[in-house]
Amino acid sequence: MPAAALKPLPTQSTSKRAVQLDLPYEPVEKRPLPPGRPREWYVIHNRRLKAMRLAIALLDSGIYMPNQARNETIRITAQFIGVHPPSDTTCHMVRALMKYAR
Repeated sequence: MPAAALKPLPTQSTSKRAVQLDLPYEPVEKRPLPPGRPREWYVIHNRRLKAMRLAIALLDSGIYMPNQARNETIRITAQFIGVHPPSDTTCHMVRALMKYAR
């Protein structure tokens, strides 16, 4: 194996410029959803996106275990990040995402 293949890839500690990790959150550009699907598909899709945003916000705030994320905590986090209060189904989905991400 050539020596060049064993050279480590640059990481934050060996890069020539500093890598900013605490940049403010900017949502990605929204694209229209594909047309022609049943309404239920759009509802579930948007619910999954909302649950994912809430799970990420909870993890960023220091709540790592699903049993720490009660419905009230999830709804307070939703208010904090500017999302409509989630339903009980969405709260359950948030806890499921936190459980399976481990």
